[in-house]
Amino acid sequence: MSSLPLQFLLLTIAGWMTRDQQRVTEYLLAENAILREQLRGRRIRYTDAQRRRLAEAAKRLGRKALRELDPLVTPDTLLRWYRRLVARKYDGTARRGSSRPRRTDDIVELVLRMAKENPSWGYTRIRGALHNLGHDVGRNTIKRILLEAGVDPAPERSKRTSWNAFLRAHWGAIAAMDFFTVEVVTLAGLVRYHVLFVIDLASRRVEIAGLVHQTHAAWMQQIARNLTDAVDGFLLGHRYLIMDRDPLFAAEFRALLAASGTKSVRLPARSPNLNAFAERFVGSIRRECLARVIPLGERHLRQLVREYVDHYHAERNHQGIGNKLIAAVNDNAAKSSRVVRRQRLGGVLNYYHRAAA
Repeated sequence: MSSLPLQFLLLTIAGWMTRDQQRVTEYLLAENAILREQLRGRRIRYTDAQRRRLAEAAKRLGRKALRELDPLVTPDTLLRWYRRLVARKYDGTARRGSSRPRRTDDIVELVLRMAKENPSWGYTRIRGALHNLGHDVGRNTIKRILLEAGVDPAPERSKRTSWNAFLRAHWGAIAAMDFFTVEVVTLAGLVRYHVLFVIDLASRRVEIAGLVHQTHAAWMQQIARNLTDAVDGFLLGHRYLIMDRDPLFAAEFRALLAASGTKSVRLPARSPNLNAFAERFVGSIRRECLARVIPLGERHLRQLVREYVDHYHAERNHQGIGNKLIAAVNDNAAKSSRVVRRQRLGGVLNYYHRAAA
């Protein structure tokens, strides 16, 4: 008889919990009905994770309970999602190898890279190069990759030499030349000065060939003699000199260069991108120096240009050569932990290095 109060208490608690769960279910059904009214005529997009959660919960409830709940998704759809979830768990096709390996993005990238970097390589030659890297790719697969990318066959590619390919093939023997102008404050007012420079494309070294107020043919011819001097001419060892079609680069000027073994490569009109290295130097000296200082006379301008070129060679890192210095100083002396700033032009140009111990 002593167990009867305990059973009565358990039944009372169970009834209370059932009524509470019933109220929760009634609320969720009402909320679900309102949500269906709000979304009437609109399609709900479920993610894979949401489908998985709904499918697992739907399986536990069963079809009968789902129909009573009137869910947003039909019971048949929910149970189909569950069956698909189970089938995916035991699907071994992802781990099973195929008789013919699929083309991977890495192989496609390699094929296209080899074709672009080697215009004379055909399908068989590219296949051999891939084999050296451990990739066994069929000749027809290589052909399809190139056709899909719009790359011509080897005979057609080898007939055309791009400007970049020409530069790479003669990298160590090419220099470029160009002018830039600077407005200088003088007693007579603003005077325009012309600065002529030459840049070695491989090392990025720059030589200021001349700075003058009024250019003329005799001055240009003397510049050509200086650049091709047999002892210390900047163009020694350079076979090509890129220049635009400025009238100052006249036939007499080009003839003096050619007599010393340097051929002039004249660019098409209005094509600054073909002389990008020289254009980059002009942009750098203007942005980092000349735009921040007012040149007061020719002497001051020469000092500005000289200081910047020294900074450009020994104190400025260049992205085109691995973010390194052009003329790094090999100082084996012991260094302290103290960082020192070397200033040029009153702090317009700065270089940071460790002081000697």
